[in-house]
Amino acid sequence: MNPLVIEFFWDPASPYTWLAATQVEALAARTGATVSWRPFVLGKVFEATGNRAPATVAAKAKHLFKDLGRWAALYGQPLNFPKVFPVNSIAALRMACAAGATGDGGRFALAVMRAYWVDGVDIGQPEALVAAVSAAGFDGAALLAASQQQPVKDELRANTDEAIKRGAFGAPTFFVGSEMFWGNDRLVLLENALAAAAKA
Repeated sequence: MNPLVIEFFWDPASPYTWLAATQVEALAARTGATVSWRPFVLGKVFEATGNRAPATVAAKAKHLFKDLGRWAALYGQPLNFPKVFPVNSIAALRMACAAGATGDGGRFALAVMRAYWVDGVDIGQPEALVAAVSAAGFDGAALLAASQQQPVKDELRANTDEAIKRGAFGAPTFFVGSEMFWGNDRLVLLENALAAAAKA
């Protein structure tokens, strides 16, 4: 891809992905890049790579809430740990693929992650998911219907397989060309790489 395209592989189940999502468009604007929002299934990535969610590792879990709070404060963004965690995000991810086909992938991603990580909506429940994205200005029912179509399901599967093949092991994962950056805390490195690419 064009070196000034940020491929953002995301799953709304990840709190660090929500944090990164609040920053990536501004980062792209500063560096003359664009963002390609690529929904993928984080659970499948974990399975394929032997990785685990931080919340399932006792030592990490003790630190998780404080760390998330620090990042949220730094960014000036809200983050409320939802009652339902982990969440089944497959329907949301398929709807994201459908939204992406109309050019609304980024706006949908932010809407669904805000619903989960700010408003505490159980996005694993179709009715709650549809209501949340409808409140954000989408035709939630239409997107849910589109998410049941085989091409949409195939796209999500292909995104996930591609991310694994390219070396992803968690979320958020960003690619600039062949270079991979993993984690909300690598955004500064991502920005440096984009700035260097812009001068090349």
